[in-house]
Amino acid sequence: MSDSDDYVPPRVWTWSQESGGRFASINRPIAGPTHDKSLPVGEHPFQLYSLATPNGQKVTIMFEELLELGHEDAEYDAWLIDISKGDQFGSGFVEINPNSKIPALMDRSGPEPIRVFESGAILTYLAEKFGAFLPTEPAKRAECLSWLFWQMGSGPYLGGGFGHFYAYAPTKMEYPINRFAMEVKRQLDVLDRRLAETPYLAGDEYTIADIAVFPWYGGLVKGWLYDAAEFLSVHEYKNVLRWADTIFERPAVKRGRMVNRTNGDPAEQLHERHSARDFETKTQDKV
Repeated sequence: MSDSDDYVPPRVWTWSQESGGRFASINRPIAGPTHDKSLPVGEHPFQLYSLATPNGQKVTIMFEELLELGHEDAEYDAWLIDISKGDQFGSGFVEINPNSKIPALMDRSGPEPIRVFESGAILTYLAEKFGAFLPTEPAKRAECLSWLFWQMGSGPYLGGGFGHFYAYAPTKMEYPINRFAMEVKRQLDVLDRRLAETPYLAGDEYTIADIAVFPWYGGLVKGWLYDAAEFLSVHEYKNVLRWADTIFERPAVKRGRMVNRTNGDPAEQLHERHSARDFETKTQDKV
């Protein structure tokens, strides 16, 4: 791997683990399982296999919000998938998500199990199944889905782009950091302008659009992602900060952020979630 200004790509690219940086041990240019490993199955209708990355938090927040509304049929088991150890390449996980990314969900509430992968698809599936957090009026529904897909398209610039080069790349490189910092600040400005008009992204209602965007961009302005709040001058985005603070006060959001978490305060880490009681008895400070 070369960081010099005179690097010239070869005519044909070939893979080397040396080019993977911090994640070299789990990144590879092919799909499919690397080992046989079945997945555990709990007693609840929904089986979630995940990790508390921003994408994983979207789904656990959604489940906790549904339960907060009284949807008892939304009970779920959340199993930890440690992506640093390559759990996402086990054969059982790949059967649910051939893309080997968390989160992945099995709905066992019907006569035949249904797999759902990609966080945006899971949010939409659950919203439609329970009739919650997705408006039914056409204009509001369109607005909600537009912001949901905005996050799905924009998030990689924040995570795989800015986050990788700013926080995880083997060396600090000015060009990619500047390039992606510029794009992330543009995205924050998009959000800030929208949230100057309305309390939530889709309008007056809290929806799956907010649930999708909050772990990424709310986490960024709250200082949870990449330790980059000062670098990106997030104090400039007052409407995003107001929105993030409002969402973080929701009890279901606080609980959802704890599920499958393996870093930070042990009292806020619930490696697996199988019951609402687990938040009181099985966080890492208690086990």
